[in-house]
Amino acid sequence: MANTEVEFCGLNFKNPMVVASIEPTNSPDLIKQCFDAGAGGAIVKTLTDIEDMAQLTQNSKYSVMNAQGNIIHGKPARDFVFYSRSGYASTAYKDWIPYLKECQAYGAERDAHLIGSVGAKEISGWRDISRTIEDCGLPMVELNFGCPHPAMMPGVHGGSMIGQDPDMAAEVTRQVAEVVDIPIVVKLTPDQADPVAIAHAVKGAGAAAVTATNRYTGFAIDIDTATPQIGGPAGIGGTWTKPLSLRWVHRIHQEIGMPVAGSNGIFDHRDAIEFIMAGAGVVQIGSVLMIKGIKWLTKVIEGMERFMDEKGYHDVHAMHGIASSRAAGDYSEQFARGRRYAAIDHGACKNPTCTVCIQMCFYEALSQADGKVDMHPESCIGCELCYDVCPFGAIAMAETTPAQHAAGYYDIPEGIFETDKFTTRRNNPESIDG
Repeated sequence: MANTEVEFCGLNFKNPMVVASIEPTNSPDLIKQCFDAGAGGAIVKTLTDIEDMAQLTQNSKYSVMNAQGNIIHGKPARDFVFYSRSGYASTAYKDWIPYLKECQAYGAERDAHLIGSVGAKEISGWRDISRTIEDCGLPMVELNFGCPHPAMMPGVHGGSMIGQDPDMAAEVTRQVAEVVDIPIVVKLTPDQADPVAIAHAVKGAGAAAVTATNRYTGFAIDIDTATPQIGGPAGIGGTWTKPLSLRWVHRIHQEIGMPVAGSNGIFDHRDAIEFIMAGAGVVQIGSVLMIKGIKWLTKVIEGMERFMDEKGYHDVHAMHGIASSRAAGDYSEQFARGRRYAAIDHGACKNPTCTVCIQMCFYEALSQADGKVDMHPESCIGCELCYDVCPFGAIAMAETTPAQHAAGYYDIPEGIFETDKFTTRRNNPESIDG
């Protein structure tokens, strides 16, 4: 069986699945359930001295929607949208002290780690709560610079408001680094033009890693009642955010090289593996546990183990950053790579009944003739759109050889604007029967 152990910021995790700072970690009992479900780690819901943020949790609202923006009444689909408002831990941080020790010991017995999370009013609070977490024996602390909700709480300054200011983020990190010896992880906000700049800043101030990313701030509407979901703007996440989150994991991994915890967009093991292949050392799972239950975590871990065995990955390290390392640095690098063209399997193709590929080709590369799809290699730019939309698997993308280039297969001319086809009907509609 594949080895799922990982090392992250000097700590060994039995697997990379860490329960995020969320409702399933807002009580000792729930934290223990996370460890029982197999979590490699769990991050306690953000400990705070901000009373309003604790009260917000006691006034939480959740809206689980489908891709059309309608409430899911029943089993949630994979493309769920999680729209909610919730604050920090609803119990005072000092009252957590005996339970932090208890839960850390419970996790250690199961070869797992309890990780602290902090969100405070002032610098003194960030220092005091972080020190309390270390004194309770927790091996790591996450600074919550990503929470979208403080910006909507009158008089509260924290969360994503700090995460959008490199100087402030660096200063809070520096202050915490002065008083604790355990690794500091900074949770980034996507409500920021360049999270990479924040990652740079906090790394220089003493952060060992970053979490990319917390949720976005959104606005969802029920058009049947013409009212906003749950009353107004709120945090929003779900699997639809995954490519956006992966972008920041990839860039931070490539450009800074510091450890990254991937977050925001996970439903099952395949999503978690995408984060690892993008460069995440561990993966934080949260919202899906609120709609599928904590036991769903066990299925995610088992799915990862099964995938690794099937694909021949002996350990997580073999997957770590593999896709990120294969990504083009910029588009010019992509242009320099080998060309591809569409190859039609006429045995699988359902033309003339189906003409979707011809309708979706905007480069005059496909047309219909004698009841079948004709491919015109001199026009095919290898965009892969026909491959994506074909419902029968009748199109494959083949590598263009130098001999094929010489024979007239399409190649991008250098320094020349396209003019000869500017006035043509690119999807060849006249060739389609009927």
